[in-house]
Amino acid sequence: MFRAENPPVVPVRAERRESTRQTERTFAVAVLTSISSFLVLWPYTSVIAAGVWSLMCIAVIMLIAVTGFIVRQVRSGHADRPWSTLGAQLLVSVLALTAMIEPFGAFFGVVPTEVTLRSVGVLASEAFQQVRFGTAPLESTRGLNAMLVIGFCVIAILLDQLIAARLALLAVILVATAGAMPTIITRGDADVVWFVGLALVALFLFRHSTRHDRTAPRQASVGVMVSVGAAVIVAALVITPVLPVSATWIGAGTSVQLNPSLRLGDDLRRPTPFTVMTLATKSTSAPYLRIASLSQFDGETWTPDETDRQPLRAGFGAPDWAEDLESIEQRTSIRVSGIASSMLPVPFPATKIVGVSSGWQVMPDNRTVISSTRDAEGEDYTVTTENVLPTKEQIQAAPVTSASAEPVEELPAVIGEMAREVTADAGTAYDKLIALQNWFRSQFSYSLDAPVDGGFDGTGAEAVAEFLEARSGYCIHFAGAFALMAQSMDMQVRIVVGYLPGRMTDEKRGTESIYAVSSEQLHAWPEVHFEGIGWVSFEPTASLGVPTSFQAASTGGGSATGPAAPAPSAAPSAAPTNGPEIDRDQGGTSTADGQPLRQLNPTPVMLGVLGAVLVLLLPALVRFVLYLVRRGRARDGDAMTAWREVQDTLIDLRLPASEADSPRVRGAALVKSGADPAMVRVLVDAVERASFARTAGDAGDLSPAVAQITGELRRSVDFRARAAAALVPRSLFVSRTAAGTAISGAR
Repeated sequence: MFRAENPPVVPVRAERRESTRQTERTFAVAVLTSISSFLVLWPYTSVIAAGVWSLMCIAVIMLIAVTGFIVRQVRSGHADRPWSTLGAQLLVSVLALTAMIEPFGAFFGVVPTEVTLRSVGVLASEAFQQVRFGTAPLESTRGLNAMLVIGFCVIAILLDQLIAARLALLAVILVATAGAMPTIITRGDADVVWFVGLALVALFLFRHSTRHDRTAPRQASVGVMVSVGAAVIVAALVITPVLPVSATWIGAGTSVQLNPSLRLGDDLRRPTPFTVMTLATKSTSAPYLRIASLSQFDGETWTPDETDRQPLRAGFGAPDWAEDLESIEQRTSIRVSGIASSMLPVPFPATKIVGVSSGWQVMPDNRTVISSTRDAEGEDYTVTTENVLPTKEQIQAAPVTSASAEPVEELPAVIGEMAREVTADAGTAYDKLIALQNWFRSQFSYSLDAPVDGGFDGTGAEAVAEFLEARSGYCIHFAGAFALMAQSMDMQVRIVVGYLPGRMTDEKRGTESIYAVSSEQLHAWPEVHFEGIGWVSFEPTASLGVPTSFQAASTGGGSATGPAAPAPSAAPSAAPTNGPEIDRDQGGTSTADGQPLRQLNPTPVMLGVLGAVLVLLLPALVRFVLYLVRRGRARDGDAMTAWREVQDTLIDLRLPASEADSPRVRGAALVKSGADPAMVRVLVDAVERASFARTAGDAGDLSPAVAQITGELRRSVDFRARAAAALVPRSLFVSRTAAGTAISGAR
């Protein structure tokens, strides 16, 4: 009979322990991938309006992490093949993204087809236009949602692969770069809490990258890796505030997306203005151009009017003014070159428009032109307007239409009190409005910075109260305050968003003068409705345009007066060379047409470029400094430091570098790799004496041996390997044993 042998308890327990450790490592990769991806996602919530996009991104991040965990667990007993995990994640991503973005036209709603790819291309184009021309926070549109979920899917896959490969430094750089992008582009304040989170995640990533087989000697320097991560974080904190960025997402752009919701501050603060359209007219000045009107106020925001529409061919509707009033017909040709909008800029009151493409509709109530399918950019058209010219006596006799909207409850008392105080000496409604206009223009100052610094950069009732106290702001504050003060006197009022008339150029088109309208001339102004006359515009914004004023009948009647003899119109007009909607340097030089010269400050650009280069080259710089320090110690005869530099060079070049080899075995391998035998012998002898001799003695200057051996090792590989070793030195963040084992196994 054969006696049964005792079961191999120890090997089984060891196998179970190894299996448990493998599960822990796999789970750690999934958790770190999720946390790192969520950290990247966090800053985007402040620059993109709330919507389903965040849930989609969270879902795809979790899907990538879970897929990686499952595949690695299934293949835990096989050779490490990262391509299998990557392939599974890509496959799952394609199916999930198809279901989320464009299930229609796909096989079973998840397998993409040619129709799916075309749809994604259209969505990508829409998202690019929105990002390029929009201002933060961007609206959560279908196209933007699609590109965001695709982008975060790619980021999650990259982070998963980098973390699994223990490339902690690259993972930290990816998180820092992608996560800081919204702050950098929108020029927002650095989020200290986010950077603290980045520091914590970086520490966990570095800690994960240093864990390896406990039975093997540990050589990865945690201190070096943590220092590199901290340097990346500090660099991001220092660089972000000085980058030359604007409120737009991609530079200053060559176009602007019109936004009728009175979010004009970001566009007005663009660092580089550009021409958005040109006008041609025979009049002495160009008219204001409107894109939308806003009549409803809820205490916080003015809402754009959404009244009935009709086809453009049906015209602009019946006149809103009495037939016995004097009027002058004016034609203005407009060529839009830098506006991405579904609203067409037109003068007021428009009666006819020709030359525009099909698909545009008219809102007769405010005489604006809008489309659900067309874009204003590239349109070239001519608008006919009927400029109504009441005399001063006529408009003083005309009653103001009572406010149609219910007054907002609990408005700050200062609004009504100030309105009554300013208009106390005025008799008629028109005189009260002129008194308000003159008060704003004489007692207030224009500033783009004061509202931001004072915390009242908005159109809410509280912001208006702050503006009345500070007496400094820009067009939306003047228009909003004027409108609420007029409304407090029971007057029907609305705010108009559009453009100032621009400046006259030297060009001519026959007898017509050419005006150029800049992106910085985006503007807002109030209008009040007079019975029998219609909507009359006022210009309360200090230092801009020409204030509305009508002449008495004895002086010829009907014409609006102003410093630049503007076109006879009830709409406010501006001098051709008046300053646009931006602060000007009064002490600077000017161009021939009176516009101040803009001086480009190269310092922010250079700092931004140098900062970006520093972040990219930071690993190489750290590795170079470490090399110099070790060379210095080798010069003093430190054999172990010299040997460590040779070992790290092997790791950087992806050459076998196992610590299980003795110095002589490793020295023989170095000679086979092309190193000088004499120099190798000098270094090996010094290492052996330092390791085994009772007294190591003076090893002498070992720096020549280190320099020659490492140089010959670099020359033994191709240029690609040398470049990779220089830019991404693996020895900084990969344990020597793990690196040697992985490279040897690959070979």
